[in-house]
Amino acid sequence: MRNIHGIIRKALADAMRKGSVTRNVADLADAPRARGRKMDAWSADELRQFLTSIEDSDWYVPIYLAANTGMRRGEVLGLTWRNVDLDNARLVVEQQVQSVEYEASVADEKTTGSRRTIDLDPRTVAVLKTWRRQQLERRLSTGRRSADEFVFTHPEGGPIHPDLFSQSWSRLMDKSDVRRIRLHDLRHTHASVLLKAGVPVKVVSERLGHSSPAFTMTVYQHVLPGMQADAAAAFGEAVFGR
Repeated sequence: MRNIHGIIRKALADAMRKGSVTRNVADLADAPRARGRKMDAWSADELRQFLTSIEDSDWYVPIYLAANTGMRRGEVLGLTWRNVDLDNARLVVEQQVQSVEYEASVADEKTTGSRRTIDLDPRTVAVLKTWRRQQLERRLSTGRRSADEFVFTHPEGGPIHPDLFSQSWSRLMDKSDVRRIRLHDLRHTHASVLLKAGVPVKVVSERLGHSSPAFTMTVYQHVLPGMQADAAAAFGEAVFGR
């Protein structure tokens, strides 16, 4: 609603400047206040505890991948094996699965920043290799073939509906002893853990597919004060010793 108000107000301002209307009636309407969703994130210990608790779940691998790459829900579900290079430990994000009129639909990433390459750590590569082997064994046993080669599919083949992923996450949360967060907060967890570990903001921004490091700093400014304190201490120690 706030965005619509802004568009109409700008359009009428242009029209008034050109003499098409005598006044901008959108100025008489109060735009609703922007209310951002509360962002939450797990600590590294909380994430490890949760992943350990769901190792036997069918959703373990997609959740593990989301947590270890910072990929969005739709990006995880839209990933295909042709965009996963396990030998060189990296994957390419170029499409996502969206819910359009309650149907799962595959769409290309809209921005250049969203289309990105993400490097993988050895543990994530090992998890994906094991998953690939299990997936191929299942296909051989059922005789089912898939032209799209999605990394994660429903039993009949084809991409998983994003809402199913979120619902399954909620059920896992209900059974977990770890503090409850949203599925999207895995992305925030990935970024927060990296920033607290001293990874440069630019690198974190590239992994997340943000438009710029400045946007990343704005979103995760709550993490930065502690980082700056560590930086100040590190500088003093480097110059003057302990």
